[in-house]
Amino acid sequence: MPFQPSDPRPRAGITAVGSLLPAEVLSSDSLQREVALRSGLTLPPTLLRQATGIVTRRVAGPEVYASTLAVGAARRALDAAGLSPLDIDLLLFASASRDMVEPATAHIVQAQLGSRAHALDVTNACNSFVNGIDLARSMILAGRARRALVVTGETPSRAVRKDPDGLAEFRSGFAGYTFGDAGAAVVVEAVERGGILDVDTETHSEHWEVGGIPGGGSRHPRGDEHTYFRGDGHELRGVFEKVGTAVIDRTLHRTGMDWDGFAKVLVHQVTVPYLERFAELTGVPAGKLVVTVPELGNVASASIGVQLDRVFTELQPGQRVLFVGLGGGISIMTMVWEKS
Repeated sequence: MPFQPSDPRPRAGITAVGSLLPAEVLSSDSLQREVALRSGLTLPPTLLRQATGIVTRRVAGPEVYASTLAVGAARRALDAAGLSPLDIDLLLFASASRDMVEPATAHIVQAQLGSRAHALDVTNACNSFVNGIDLARSMILAGRARRALVVTGETPSRAVRKDPDGLAEFRSGFAGYTFGDAGAAVVVEAVERGGILDVDTETHSEHWEVGGIPGGGSRHPRGDEHTYFRGDGHELRGVFEKVGTAVIDRTLHRTGMDWDGFAKVLVHQVTVPYLERFAELTGVPAGKLVVTVPELGNVASASIGVQLDRVFTELQPGQRVLFVGLGGGISIMTMVWEKS
């Protein structure tokens, strides 16, 4: 039998994906009318839609939690892979949202799925899901897991202040009006070829105060006023513009790739103007992007998972995808994945 050379390095990759959107659709115009009515503010017509490019978003109903969206997405990913929950030995709930402070939401997801995996949460704002995929890959390559299920359930719409007390409070919470809800999940396991080929990160933690939800921790354990998102969207955008492109340039240089080498580029999406600015700064062709933000808004860490689910079946083995994660804190993350 002739010798067949092979790459001896172990590999891990994404083999299945699923996502779930809440049923309720909320338009930006309807959201603005509600804010104006409850706050008494006089706002320019269609302000939210024109400023963000977001036309609609999905919002979770009263009995739909972060875990609910994660479980629904997880079941779709497992079905796509032809697996049962008991085939998973690592379950990561990787999300900026959670059901409660304690226990880890991963246990709630696991109880509903009926799996028996090692279960824990991974939290890093809008980079949580990509961080979770990277951690699953690392655990598999280290021999600590055989097959992982990485899930996210995002409900940031619940952190939106709909009754701001004046224009200053409206402005400080404006980034929250971009939020929508969604769930996503991927199966990560050992693969013979392709898989996750490259990961890079850069963190600028000196900017951690730029935006976030301060409540629920030891600084502000109680008080509804701490449960709303606050932040300076312009400052966040400025930091990302200043440092984010360097990570992408480094990734392209290290891998020897250019935009033609990627079938798709999946980037965390906050608003339409921000996505357009990303394309302008990086030079990524518009046809490589999977645009979801006008329809779904900013779905936090579920953004890349939802985009991946929309294109997964059309991707051919050997085609490569670049993930670009942007998260408060602030962190930037890239991941190069090749479909097996």
